[in-house]
Amino acid sequence: QERLDESGGGSVLVGGSLRLTCTASFYGRCMGWFRQAPGKEREFFATVDDTGEITYAKSVQGRFIASKDKGKNTLYLQMNDLKTEDTAIYYCMADVGNRFDGCWQSRTVFEYWGHGTQVTVSS
Repeated sequence: QERLDESGGGSVLVGGSLRLTCTASFYGRCMGWFRQAPGKEREFFATVDDTGEITYAKSVQGRFIASKDKGKNTLYLQMNDLKTEDTAIYYCMADVGNRFDGCWQSRTVFEYWGHGTQVTVSS
């Protein structure tokens, strides 16, 4: 059974940094991250494809850095200059990617999600 396991969440002050790790039990051509804050819709904010192309939502571009270790089926998210509005549960997602072409364009329909990890940013 395919699994995605996230780690690295926690609490940090405004301006601080955190690094999330997601390890997949399978090879996903498309991998990425989304988050959900209380009372808000899911925000799909980063995808990485098998060519290494990374796409970000404007809300995190310049502050968050996604990277992928293909050999380990592991995805990372370095989050810098964190803001209170970044507080949310962060989820890893992945898809074999044989149902669509563009990972970013299909970011809302990835087949597999992790269990989520809480990130809390306080002032």
